Amino acid sequence: MVVDMSTPTRKNLSAEKSVVSCCLPVTQAPLSGRDAKGLAECFAALSDPVRLKLFSLIAAAGTSETCACSLVKPIGRSQPTVSHHLKVLREAGLITSIKRGIWVWYRADPQRLAELQSILG
Repeated sequence: MVVDMSTPTRKNLSAEKSVVSCCLPVTQAPLSGRDAKGLAECFAALSDPVRLKLFSLIAAAGTSETCACSLVKPIGRSQPTVSHHLKVLREAGLITSIKRGIWVWYRADPQRLAELQSILG
């Protein structure tokens, strides 16, 4: 069996450069089944307009954290609804959270965000 090493694959490039396995744009190498499943879950979380707006508000804060209390009014939904959507984003690995007192503070996961940006090329 002959393997063409001139075309990068996710596996051999990942091993050589120690990068996340799904960092190559989809135009350069096909996704593995595992990568496709993980990305589909991520994109499914972002497919809801409320979650997309929440993610945008949190990601726009950059390295700063965003308090859950400041997300209710811009979204125009109840606090329990916002909390539900934040949970979905957190479970998809798009945001991280830390609880301080009664409030939860959120931040976009920079590694996951870079992964998404990279995969779309």
